[in-house]
Amino acid sequence: MYVISKKSGVLVLLALAASSLSGPLAAQQIDPQKTDITVTGAALPDVSQMTAGPEIKGFISARSGDKLQVTTADGSKSVVVFNDATKIKASNGLFGSTKLGAGSLLNGLPVTVKTLQWPGGLLASQISLRGGDLKTANMIRHGTDQRFAEQSAATEALRGRMADIDKYNIKSTTNVHFDTGKAVLSAEDKAELCNTAAQAEGVDNALILVVGYTDSTGGDDLNQALSEKRAARVINYLQQACHWKPYRMLTPTGMAKADPLASNDTAEGKAQNRRVSVNVLVSKGLDGV
Repeated sequence: MYVISKKSGVLVLLALAASSLSGPLAAQQIDPQKTDITVTGAALPDVSQMTAGPEIKGFISARSGDKLQVTTADGSKSVVVFNDATKIKASNGLFGSTKLGAGSLLNGLPVTVKTLQWPGGLLASQISLRGGDLKTANMIRHGTDQRFAEQSAATEALRGRMADIDKYNIKSTTNVHFDTGKAVLSAEDKAELCNTAAQAEGVDNALILVVGYTDSTGGDDLNQALSEKRAARVINYLQQACHWKPYRMLTPTGMAKADPLASNDTAEGKAQNRRVSVNVLVSKGLDGV
């Protein structure tokens, strides 16, 4: 049995980065902030003692050592442990697949994870991803993408923590709205998201920042989880349906009922506040370059 304790810190917005942890971890969420975490328990048992676990499809939203957090299309988060026996491969279309090392597991990459289950959590038996996504992410990671390599500020913006939004110019903001307690995108919202992504493609050095919100209905914990779920739903749709590249997407965050657009005293105001904001940003150091 694993025991994990956390202390919440100041909310920061991340750009494909996660804090460093150590030791095995149960199937719980990794907080991508600097967090105090205590882990106790036994080592992983032999694979023969494990049972088949769920197959998880989503994107890598945090990584700490030998642990990955995968966020799925519905906003749920799962933490899996991987080890030397985990098969990591990239699909290359007609050319089959390529075996990869753990260094290829970059934040933001869409993955499919086959798992084995044990009392302490989930172990990844196989992690699959698309070679095209990996190639693009590696280009940015190593500074070889044409548009970003010429400006080290852009590479750092993608690799480091984004703690100061004032370093960016907001080029546009699109809001999509939700029913009370829901995180379901309407057909109209889906079309609007892809339209936003298409327009952002025409903006040099653009990044997208997704932030989820709720109205004042419900408790703080419920609203925090709901705002994160809405943000994750939008970021998944942008990546998977609108083909916005993961390396140009800042890590989504939830702000619960903070920063309302309208008063929560009326039904109309609450409807405006149940939203996800999709912000197209450009680093001030690169705007106009």
